[in-house]
Amino acid sequence: MQYYFKSIYSVCVIINMILIPFSFGEMYTSLLNVKQASIVERQLIDHLETYIEHESERLEDIKRFYAKVSELHSEVYNGPSAAMANPLVAFTLIKRLQSEWINLIYSDEAQENTQAFRSGYEEVEEEGSLPKLEDLQGAANGLMRLQDVYALQVGGLVRGHFQRITNGNPIDIYSPTISVPLSGDDCFLVGKVAYELEDYYHSVQWLEESVRLFRGAEGGWSPENEGTLEDALDHLAFSHFKTGNISYALSLSQELLNHDPMNRRVLKNVEKYERLLVDNPPLLSADTGLKRPNTTYLRTRNTYERLCRTQGTPPMRYENPRLFCDYFNNDSPGLLLQPIRREVLSMQPYVVLYHSFITGSEAERIKDLAQTGLRRSVVASGEEQATAEYRISKSAWLKDTAHPIIGRLDQRITLLTSLNVQPPYAEYLQVVNYGIGGHYEPHFDHATLSSVDAGGSTAFIHANFSVPVVENAALFWWNLHRNGQGDGDTLHAGCPVLVGDKWVANKWIHEYGQEFQRRCSPNPEE
Repeated sequence: MQYYFKSIYSVCVIINMILIPFSFGEMYTSLLNVKQASIVERQLIDHLETYIEHESERLEDIKRFYAKVSELHSEVYNGPSAAMANPLVAFTLIKRLQSEWINLIYSDEAQENTQAFRSGYEEVEEEGSLPKLEDLQGAANGLMRLQDVYALQVGGLVRGHFQRITNGNPIDIYSPTISVPLSGDDCFLVGKVAYELEDYYHSVQWLEESVRLFRGAEGGWSPENEGTLEDALDHLAFSHFKTGNISYALSLSQELLNHDPMNRRVLKNVEKYERLLVDNPPLLSADTGLKRPNTTYLRTRNTYERLCRTQGTPPMRYENPRLFCDYFNNDSPGLLLQPIRREVLSMQPYVVLYHSFITGSEAERIKDLAQTGLRRSVVASGEEQATAEYRISKSAWLKDTAHPIIGRLDQRITLLTSLNVQPPYAEYLQVVNYGIGGHYEPHFDHATLSSVDAGGSTAFIHANFSVPVVENAALFWWNLHRNGQGDGDTLHAGCPVLVGDKWVANKWIHEYGQEFQRRCSPNPEE
C-alpha cells in the first residue's frame, strides 16, 4: 500500500444502539448485527412457544387416553369375568385395539406441530437473518483473541469472568454487570474451531474445559448440543498428541473407550500411543508447555499486547514537560467563543486528543446514517481490496450530502486544522463498528477511538504508548514527515474490544497541495 496521506484526522464516537430490521452477512464483524440478532431469536422463541403449547395439548390428550384405559383395566377387566361378556365392553376393547391405538400412534398431529415449528425456522432462515457457520467460527476466534491479548484465563471466561493471573492469583480485570457461564458444548465448539485450524494451543485449553463440564453435567446429553463428552475426549486426546503429551492422549483415549469400546479408530490410536511411549519414554524434564501459534505481527506482539492490557498509557507529562492540556481555538474566529479542550499526548509522533469534539446527538445521527451501509471492512491487497482476519469490523462511507451534520463536522475539522477536507483533499467520512473481539492489528495509516466498557484502546507500538477510549473525542496525528517520508512511529493498532460497542468515524485528509497549513502541530521537528 502506498502511504500518500500526510495528515490523518479521526473523529471517534460512542453510540448507543437501536434495533432495526436488517440482513446478516458476517455478523460477528459488527456488534450492531450481534445485538440485532436478539430480534431473530425472539421470533424463534415465539415459534417455540406455539410449538410447546400445541404439543402440551397433544400430550394432555394422550394422558387422558392413558388414564381412561388404565382405569378400565383396573376396575373393569380385572373384575368378574361377566364383565367381558358384556357386548358393550367387548366392542369398546376391540375398537380401541383396532382403531384408537393406531390413531394415537400414527397421529398426524405430532408431525403437523413439528412441521409448523420447522416452517417458522425456515422462514427466518430464508430471510437471511440467521448467522452462518463463518459467524460462529469468527465469534470463537474473537474469544480466543481476547484470551490472548488480555491474558485471560479460559476457566474464568467459562464462568463468565474476565480474569488474569497476577502473582499466582486470578484477578478480575473487568466485572461485567451482566454475564453468562459457558456450557460444555460452548467450549467444545470454540475448541473445535481451533482444532480445525490445527491451533492446538487453544484447542487444548478450551477442550479441557469442555470435558470437565461434560463430565459433571447433570442429565447427560441435551438435544440442543452439537458435541458430547465422547466428541470432546476425542478432539482433546488428539490435540494433546499433537502437542507432544502422549501420556495424556493415551489416558483420554482409554476413557473414551469406556464410552465407545468398539471404536476401531480410537483402539488403533491407543495401540499407537502405547507403542510410542515404549519406544520413547517421556522425560520428566521435557518441556510440554503449550506454545502460542505465530501471527502476522509476531515481532510487535509483546509490545502490542502490553499496551492493550494497560487500556491506555497516561501521558508522561512529568518526564516530558512539553506535553500539556489547554483550550485551543487555532486562531479561528469560529472557535474564539467556544474553544476545544486539547490534550497533547505525544510529541513524536505528534498526537493530540480533542475532548467533546462531537455531541451525543450528532454521534447518534451519524450512526443512524451509517447503519444501512455497513459492510465488512477491507484492507489493501496489492492493487485490490480484501477482507482480513487482522481487521474485524464493518464500515460505511458518508458523503457530506448525506446529512447537514456531516458538513458541520467537516467544517469543525477545518477550523481546528486549517486544512481543506473536501474531495479531492480528503476522503469521505468513514464510520466503523467493531465486532466480537473487534480489532485492527499493527498497521500504518489508520486512526480509531471510541468509548467502550473495556478494551479497544489505540496502541502506538513504536512510540510505546496507548490512548484509552474517550467518549465523543477526536484523535489527530500527522502520518508523514514534512519531507513526505512515512513516520514509523505512527505504527498503531486498534486493541480488541473486551466489553462494549465500539463505533468510530475516521476522516483521512490528504495534505498534498496544502502543506503550508500544517499549523496545528507545535512540534518543531515537523
